[in-house]
Amino acid sequence: MQKRSIYFTIIYCLFSLLSFSQVKESKINGVVLDQTKKPVLGATVINKESNRGVITDSNGQFTFSGNYDGAYTIVVSYLGYKTTNQSVNINLGESKSLSFVLEESNTELDEVVVTGKSMVQHVKERAYNVSVVDAKKLHTTSLDMGHALDRVSGVRVRESGGVGSQMSFSLNGFKGNQVRFFIDGVPMDNFGSSFQINNIPINLAERIEVYKGVVPVGLGSDALGGAVNIITNTYKKNHLEASYSYGSFNTHRSSVNAIYVAKSGFTAQINAFQNYSDNNYKVNVDVADLNTGEYFPDQTVKRFHDTYHNESVIINMGVVNKSFADQLLFGITLGQNYREIQTGARIVSVFGTWHRKGNIIMPSIKYKKEDFIVKDLDFRFNANINLGQEKNIDTINRRYNWFGDYKEYDTPGGERSYSLYKYKNNAGISTTNLSYKIAEHHNIVLSNTFNTFNRIGHNELNPNNETYEHPKKTIKNITGLGYDYKKNNWNASVFLKQYFQQNKFAQSYNPSGNYGDVAYRNHINKFNSTGYGLAVTHFLNENLQLKASYEKSYRLPESNELFGDVINLQGNIDLKPESSDNYNLGASFWFLLNKKHQFNINTSGFYRKAKDFIRPRLNSNQTMQVMDNLGSVTSAGIEAEIRYQLDNRLSAGANLTYQDLRNNTKYEDGQTVVSVVYRDRIPNMPYLYGNADVSYTFSNLWKKSHQLSIGYNTLYVHAFYLYWPSLGSNKLDVPEQISHDISLTYSFNKNFQLTLECRNLLDKKLYDNFSLQKPGRSFTSKIKYTFF
Repeated sequence: MQKRSIYFTIIYCLFSLLSFSQVKESKINGVVLDQTKKPVLGATVINKESNRGVITDSNGQFTFSGNYDGAYTIVVSYLGYKTTNQSVNINLGESKSLSFVLEESNTELDEVVVTGKSMVQHVKERAYNVSVVDAKKLHTTSLDMGHALDRVSGVRVRESGGVGSQMSFSLNGFKGNQVRFFIDGVPMDNFGSSFQINNIPINLAERIEVYKGVVPVGLGSDALGGAVNIITNTYKKNHLEASYSYGSFNTHRSSVNAIYVAKSGFTAQINAFQNYSDNNYKVNVDVADLNTGEYFPDQTVKRFHDTYHNESVIINMGVVNKSFADQLLFGITLGQNYREIQTGARIVSVFGTWHRKGNIIMPSIKYKKEDFIVKDLDFRFNANINLGQEKNIDTINRRYNWFGDYKEYDTPGGERSYSLYKYKNNAGISTTNLSYKIAEHHNIVLSNTFNTFNRIGHNELNPNNETYEHPKKTIKNITGLGYDYKKNNWNASVFLKQYFQQNKFAQSYNPSGNYGDVAYRNHINKFNSTGYGLAVTHFLNENLQLKASYEKSYRLPESNELFGDVINLQGNIDLKPESSDNYNLGASFWFLLNKKHQFNINTSGFYRKAKDFIRPRLNSNQTMQVMDNLGSVTSAGIEAEIRYQLDNRLSAGANLTYQDLRNNTKYEDGQTVVSVVYRDRIPNMPYLYGNADVSYTFSNLWKKSHQLSIGYNTLYVHAFYLYWPSLGSNKLDVPEQISHDISLTYSFNKNFQLTLECRNLLDKKLYDNFSLQKPGRSFTSKIKYTFF
């Protein structure tokens, strides 16, 4: 506590010193409204004489602070509205207020310009350390959500193969379930295998918010080190959009987004998408003949059992803008997936018939109302339950090699487990949020998230095995209470979170003491604790922002970590919840030069101190992974990003992340000697990585509405350790990764775009995980059409 107090004292003194050092400033305040007198968020406001620009906040307000003295022209512009301006005369030390009412325009600003400003706006609006992906900018690409996020500073998305393969998401050193995912503020914990971020097209999203370290209380969940909130497309008018892409390895992707809005308030929404790939790319492996044992080192072979496909549709129907509800939607999400399993946790294990199926049947309800019961009380409620089924099918007793040869055995068995296991997780979630504005600058938030899990299944090949009948149940509840303060250049939030989990399961024991005598006894364990945190931001002027945040967070073990995922993750019912002290300190600086050149620079440092850190390791025979607790882990690092934009033509940026994740467990359980791996770098975790991108748009080609955009993106990951360095692994086992992607998008008009892409342009061998090679060079074409 003493160390934490010192940190906060230093931060407070720094902010106060910088704040009070500015004296006798002039201020030009204002508000921007539309024709219905509603505030306009994200409008661009430029002080013409000083060549400075700001963005309006959620209340439509803006402020210029500085040594203003004389006559100035304030220019306001916003997508879909006419640009307007006003003149103002001001003396040094004075404050002047302006009001703008925007009129609709038939001509729109270029989308690329709005994209850059939108990202700046989101940085300004949050006291939290948050990055924002403008998904609309990527709608012409064939990216899924996962690969779009892989371009964000501090983020690493690791896959075990191609389309639909197992994916691991890490953020500032925390990975997997330590980072929570949401869709429109609703946790994705129970979406199952049919609905993962590496099979959801980017077209589904309007933007993606990435919270690093500290998570707002409104996102009610047990995130340890951050959260990702996917904000889906919302349209106030009728809209229909469709896209299709085809690429290497027989990969097909398509999506349809449609919405109907009647004058009566009735609305219907449909989002549908599908992915298919043979994933038959080439890999380099050592192969042994199954009959002779002859060894063939470093062979180039095709993956032959890695087909993946999924199909999903999200339907919502209800009413909007009614006296009793701003939004009331009843929905259902339906989906299915099929996945052939080519390898185990390492490439030396190869399979030829084992596969998995799953589906999602998820009814839902969404309700939202501002001024609920009383004025300034906003209420939101969401609930869903996944009644879908998962199947693990391993019924053929064969042994394969990488040539596709196999030996089949007469006895019953499978390639790994001889299983026809079908199960339902019956996972449900409900979220409730109340927000009340108690005064002009003060707001309180109350949130509650309740999760249930009850796996019920049986193995048709072994119906009498009682282990399948044992309970695998979990309930979780996270309650949050927060207070927000926002005035002038200050924005602060403080909050409390209460965590509760109860697990019910069975454990074996020997009732008689005789060899082979096994019985099972049901157990219940519980966890209950309180977390807390704060986030504060201060604008030194309209171009420079400082941020600081802290959270004592907890992350409760997930059901698949406790009970396994029936594929490559072995369950561990002895897992304990993990906790972490998360510190963040950052700064953002943006400015305009000559009204054309826009710069945005962000940098932040972070420190995490985690206890009972949950991390994957290989099980005893190194064929599956198992989650395990590590007593104490620290993570310290820094990330930086710079972006540049020239008009609506050129956009470029780069980011770099360094993180130092260390084992801080000095004494292992039952030991009095300092651990050999104490202060070792955590293995199998990248520690230096970054992205760079550049795009240029040629306008009015051949015809006025035609545009050509050329884009380039590169990803760099420094080599990293697979094992503990102090246990003899003195080399970086996973090699350095550098990949290059290019894309060309031709827009015939606002409705019709054609895109060509090449990923891994130089056909490098890429590995996110040791020995599990990713696809080589691939090509994709995509067509996107907006009907209305």
